Amino acid sequence: MRVAGLGFRSAATVDDLAAALALAGGAVDLLATDTRKAGAAALAELAARTGLTVRAVDVSGTETPAQSARVREAFGAGSVAEAAALLAAGRNGRLVGGRVVAPNGMAVAAIAEGDGI
Repeated sequence: MRVAGLGFRSAATVDDLAAALALAGGAVDLLATDTRKAGAAALAELAARTGLTVRAVDVSGTETPAQSARVREAFGAGSVAEAAALLAAGRNGRLVGGRVVAPNGMAVAAIAEGDGI
């Protein structure tokens, strides 16, 4: 299973999320984010636009290659996008590239592959 983890600012638009997803590689089976962001309208719009399901995960305590002090303080992980992708990818989850940031800085995406279990 290939999963796109998404982290984003509260003011992010569906176009911001779509831009980050496209920069990350785009071809995924599932979208994922932290439980506290899962209800965002922009994410629901992206799911509708792409036909993908959103999986909400608790990213706190998940180790990630990227480290943002601000994100770690708020969410308990260095990168919401990386942590969400890894957790939703399931067993044997691994990042397939680094996280990417939308051109305007409003959204971040990371893709992971795993067994989906």
